[in-house]
Amino acid sequence: MQDFVPADHAAHLVRDLVRDELDLSAILSVYTEMRGYPPYHPGMMVALLLYAYSQGVYASRRIARACEERLDFQAVTALNQPDFRTISEFRRRHLTALAGLFVQVLALCQRAGLVGLGHVPVDGTKLRANASKHKAMSYARMVQTEAELAREVAQWLGQAEQEDAADDAAHGERRGDEMPEWMQTKQTRLARIRAARAELEAEAKAVHAAKQAGKPTPPTKPDGTPHQPRGRKPVSPPGTPKPAAQRNFTDPDSRIMLGRDGFMQAYNGQVAVDARGQIIVAHRLTNCAADQDGLLVLLDVTAANTGRMPDEVSADAGFCSEANLAGLIDRSVRGYVATGRASRPASGTKGGTLVQAMRARIRQGGHRSRYRLRKHVVEPVFGHIKHARGFRQLLLRGIEKVSNEWAMLCTAHNIAKLAAWA
Repeated sequence: MQDFVPADHAAHLVRDLVRDELDLSAILSVYTEMRGYPPYHPGMMVALLLYAYSQGVYASRRIARACEERLDFQAVTALNQPDFRTISEFRRRHLTALAGLFVQVLALCQRAGLVGLGHVPVDGTKLRANASKHKAMSYARMVQTEAELAREVAQWLGQAEQEDAADDAAHGERRGDEMPEWMQTKQTRLARIRAARAELEAEAKAVHAAKQAGKPTPPTKPDGTPHQPRGRKPVSPPGTPKPAAQRNFTDPDSRIMLGRDGFMQAYNGQVAVDARGQIIVAHRLTNCAADQDGLLVLLDVTAANTGRMPDEVSADAGFCSEANLAGLIDRSVRGYVATGRASRPASGTKGGTLVQAMRARIRQGGHRSRYRLRKHVVEPVFGHIKHARGFRQLLLRGIEKVSNEWAMLCTAHNIAKLAAWA
């Protein structure tokens, strides 16, 4: 097996790294049965998944086929050939533990000198969800369709009762306890629409309650009734969903987002990347299309993962706000955050005191501004993941599982960088 691939091949690095460097106790502790269980060593399965992800092979069937056909995969598995069900079940069972390996691999990159934390750009990318945008429905459409389906189902139920009564009169007693297929489909769709509508209404009420908690008591008229708020009348009453609010039936946690190819059902994957070796030092995944909330979170996660805060950070205009710039000052991090469009980061005149100061800093740097490092550091990372390793769409559903899947992709990226350095 050692001779199947060259001595400096990444397959040897991944296999040895998992065997000698990574702590797999969170996975190994699950297996307590000693009588031939599990059929494949968990360490081998971890090495197989990490190597497959670093090579751009993600689907369990493609990984299983590679174990049969590719010599580099056979060097990792020692000629073992787990089938796709075994691979898929292992990944599903240990998804959280596999995502937790990111910090250990990052520590190895630090030991190798690939992480300097001198300059850390942050950015986000839209990741296509495992769901179609055509399976999403707006709140206004839910209300309309629910009423239509309820009338239709009630009509069919009445019609079915009439037919049952006619059959009983003509043919006597019969079983008749199975609901017709045409009625089952409509009732199932009606139940899903009602559940999605209830989720949107509960979410809107929670948001409204949070806003009201931080507001002072509104003024009242002499008779005790509250004053009507000024301005344009809201489209929807407070505490109710907006008519355009949507929920996807396939993956309810995903959202409609605007990407390079138009609107799609997606998640927003964010990373912080060290400029020295293009190593991902922090990652985050959210179902909010905006990036603004991610800047300080990524910096705090970077400090937790590496042991110290970066010296500098750069980010595009999506991360710019007075609160974020104040947070950079509190953390003693020198920021280079665009305040206008990405193509003209120093343009525009709006903004508070900190935004105006940031605009002046970037304008003063000109073509030598540290902000320009962002494009050369973080953008290629997304290019490697999406184009070089062909990750086009998330495989899992639900924000918790998808977050762990994004963590595995970031781990695989760091392993690939570590292998190229070695």
